[in-house]
Amino acid sequence: MKDTRTYETIVGYFIQDDPGPNPTGSRLRELPARFGLIDDHPERWSKFTASIQQLNVDAPSHVRYKVFFLGRHGEGYHNVANAKYGDEVRLFRATSSYWCKLNGDGVLTWGPDPDLTPIGEGQAEAARALWETELQFGIPLPNKMYCSPISRAIQTHKLTFRGLLPNGSKATLVENTREKIGIESCNRRRTRTDIQRKFPDYLIEDGFTEDDELWRPDVLESYDDIDVRVRTVLEMIFRNDEEQLISITSHWAFINAFLRVTGHPDWALPTGGVVPLVVKASLQYDPLDA
Repeated sequence: MKDTRTYETIVGYFIQDDPGPNPTGSRLRELPARFGLIDDHPERWSKFTASIQQLNVDAPSHVRYKVFFLGRHGEGYHNVANAKYGDEVRLFRATSSYWCKLNGDGVLTWGPDPDLTPIGEGQAEAARALWETELQFGIPLPNKMYCSPISRAIQTHKLTFRGLLPNGSKATLVENTREKIGIESCNRRRTRTDIQRKFPDYLIEDGFTEDDELWRPDVLESYDDIDVRVRTVLEMIFRNDEEQLISITSHWAFINAFLRVTGHPDWALPTGGVVPLVVKASLQYDPLDA
């Protein structure tokens, strides 16, 4: 895909915009108050919304601003396996010649496509509680929602927004929002038929194949590959969506790549975590050709 836009994070709204206060240890497991919005005034969200609207009013025709809420899925059984067999990111994958290719160890089952654990469900419920709290202060609900087609992400989205959205609101499952693809059994998705049967209230993007044609047992995506997927998603959203506030429920690797592509500081997002950011997109050629 040819890039037609450049992307950058507009900093100064959220604590996550500054890498300095990035929490570690037990604090990392907590959702920050107000999702990290720095302004704690009772009218904070109306002021924030007005600020973004004004950015778009003042912007030239080739520039647009959108707010993204990126939610990482809650704890899945593969995360429990990661903890059992080593560091979540490094050691478990370093043993990919054995553990990552298996579906389980006789005690735990982590593939393919594992569900949330009870802890993971609780993390999604905690995110819902924070949305519910901030609704009292005028936080706008997402105008458009996208979600990974992997079960743990869909379950997280479903629990997070349960009872909060207007009737008829549906998220769209998008292949390009998946976790790092390949080798690891936990990241192999279900068939389209199984997904529709399990999650009938979700839309599925056009062109979504019946079988997982992206996952390969012997090849793991590179970070560059994931960056391309993120750019594809951003291009789709800024090209097609008029909505200002976008929710994407996804995974560690996709969200890290999203931050990378938009120039956002690193932010160590835990399972069940949410990172909001304001993204500026600038067309690099005549907008009439977009």
